[in-house]
Amino acid sequence: MAHAYTPGVTVTARTRLVRERRLPLAGTVLAKVGDEVKAEQVVARTELPGNVQTVNVANILSVLPEDIEGTLTKSVGASLEEGDIFAMSRSFFGLFKSKCKSPTKGTLESISNITGQAILREPPIPVEVHAYVDGKVIEAMEKEGVKVETECSFLQGIFGIGGETWGEIKLLVSKSGEPLDEKSLDAACSGKIVVGGSRVDNSFLVKAVSAGVRGVVVGGIDDKDLRQFLGYDLGVAITGSEEKGISVIITEGFGEMRMAEKTFSLLRSLEGRKASMSGVTQIRAGVMRPEVIVSMDGRVSPSGQKGSVFSALGLEVGSAIRVIREPHFGRLGRVVDLPPELGVLETEAKVRVLEVEFEDGTKTILPRANVEMIEG
Repeated sequence: MAHAYTPGVTVTARTRLVRERRLPLAGTVLAKVGDEVKAEQVVARTELPGNVQTVNVANILSVLPEDIEGTLTKSVGASLEEGDIFAMSRSFFGLFKSKCKSPTKGTLESISNITGQAILREPPIPVEVHAYVDGKVIEAMEKEGVKVETECSFLQGIFGIGGETWGEIKLLVSKSGEPLDEKSLDAACSGKIVVGGSRVDNSFLVKAVSAGVRGVVVGGIDDKDLRQFLGYDLGVAITGSEEKGISVIITEGFGEMRMAEKTFSLLRSLEGRKASMSGVTQIRAGVMRPEVIVSMDGRVSPSGQKGSVFSALGLEVGSAIRVIREPHFGRLGRVVDLPPELGVLETEAKVRVLEVEFEDGTKTILPRANVEMIEG
């Protein structure tokens, strides 16, 4: 039997994931195959070369470029502190001295007898890669990183900002249709990933940063609130590098969007558990969705079942879907029929269609391109 493959988000109480943790350049891998690791554990480490600064020694000392080697008071390769003298010239029988000082802490990397300049290298920048999820190392890549496998509850969002973080899940609303209210923020939210319902605004996010909240998971956000919080408009690119002190995941879309009941119920069942989350989103080639991962850590799934590893088979009768285009944008439902013949739209275009039953019991025919699956 053929399947209609449709993009979608995953919301599942139990699955198995592998996350690759790779260094930006060769370094030291600190974990080995079989190691049990925690999300916050450093599994690989390296150092990026420091920034380069040039100093025009010939100009400062009023000497010819070919003469600067004789003015050095520090050898090439020597370590320097900011303000250290590394070159000096004398004039008028040694009565007057001109000094060349290091503008930064670092190393005297090289000099040029052609340009008369010295190259100073700032200290290397340490880079550490964390495991990101609680799990087991299943592969160690020499000098590059590791692959960590975890059995977990897993959900994806539509859009996110901010990088990787982790913390305990804390619900701030009792229903999936309730917006987040900044009055619900208190000292107990520090270090937590807080969950809301239908909407979050700029004032809540600003206060959440001040309160030490690590992440926010909510149904929707207005574009103006996102713009106010970031201070600029986001283009069509990859997110995740925003340095706002918090990560945010939007599960449904822009505007006041009630969080899907399945998503909200899963998060509610995971309250108090440690979660890893990432707001990284990419909508071009190589799609990346924001995600929340709660490792089982030897526990059963929130439903009380051991469950099985999720495997997407594609769109079929019974599949949970979300409508992603008007006039039913944002509505949730289930597929009740997948007619094999093409349907005719109002524009007279012939496309593949499906029949969906919404949560209120109403049914309608939609193009398959107008929906995405909620997998799990």
